[in-house]
Amino acid sequence: MHPDAVLPHRTHPGDAGLDLAACADVALLPGMRAAVPTGWSVAIPDGMAGLVVPRSGNALRMGLTVANAPGLIDCGYRGELQVILINLGDSPVAIAAGDRIAQLVVVPVALGQALECDVLPESDGRGTAGFGSSGR
Repeated sequence: MHPDAVLPHRTHPGDAGLDLAACADVALLPGMRAAVPTGWSVAIPDGMAGLVVPRSGNALRMGLTVANAPGLIDCGYRGELQVILINLGDSPVAIAAGDRIAQLVVVPVALGQALECDVLPESDGRGTAGFGSSGR
């Protein structure tokens, strides 16, 4: 979709994620978020989904993360991959075209259906006392 886009790739054999790179320069002030284009569209196979996840190094060094982590790419989506980044750090972050900004992990999905029922099956009681009720 963009002549200078960097093809998503695994940095090391066996890596779970394909590195996604920006194809435009973007500046993010602290607290700011932006949809950063990658220049690519994908065809995720049926029965699979793409999860856009943060890069640990960017989070540690710059406070940069994926705002809606994980971002979900359904198998039928054919638009450009854009990564919604947010700067959680206290300094401005400059992203240059070609910088690795996130990772794409393709995973199988179970395509269940929502069913209405009057009674749920028994469980070990979790969830009845609210969030965090099982302690730290």
